[in-house]
Parts: sequence; structure tokens; C-alpha cells
Amino acid sequence: MTDESERAVRAAIEGELRLLDPEVRASPARVMELLDPEFTEIGASGRRWDAESILTVTSGGSVSPDSPVEVTEMSGVLLAPGVVHLTYFADNQGRRAWRSSVWRLTETGWRMYFHQGTLAD
Repeated sequence: MTDESERAVRAAIEGELRLLDPEVRASPARVMELLDPEFTEIGASGRRWDAESILTVTSGGSVSPDSPVEVTEMSGVLLAPGVVHLTYFADNQGRRAWRSSVWRLTETGWRMYFHQGTLAD
């Protein structure tokens, strides 16, 4: 992996982990700084979300400060200049899912463009 690729993947991972931080999730403004204006998600529930609708979940305490999301197997790849794909496994208080997200570099920094979760046994 080149230095540019490593920096891009690292920036996307840092953004992903910030979005899982209960303090960040409690602040709609901080969440919106990390979501692309064209953000969409297909949640583990099967529901489709956009940037506005996802704020109800993130600000609603879906991640407890007392029991943060456990993330393992985080990996990323630079798909094209300014586009990173991440995959990882997340356990949120026993709700386990494989997660995948696409991050893109914008004028304001790295922002999540797409996210999908798939429940795991």
C-alpha cells in the first residue's frame, strides 16, 4: 500500500470510529460533519436511511457510553483517488453485524458516502 493509500484508509477509519463514539453521536452537528450530503445507508434492519433520518438514531442513544461498540477486523482499501471502502465487524451490546462503508474526500475532508450493515449470528 502506498503512503497516499495508507493515509486515506487511516482517515476513513478515524472517521468511522468517530461516528461510533457516543459523544459524537449525541451531537447532530458533529455527525453531519462526517456524513456526505448525499449519504445513504441500508441498515442491518433492512431500512434505508439518508443523512437527515440517521440523526434520529445517532442522537437517540443507540450507542451507550457505558458499553461502546466493539469493533474488530477493521480493514480498508483505496478504490480510487479520494474513495475508500471499509469493512469491519461490530458488536453493539450483543447486536452483531458486518459493516461496510464508502468514504469520499470532499472539500471539507473525508465523509461517509454509503454504509451498510448485515446482521451476523
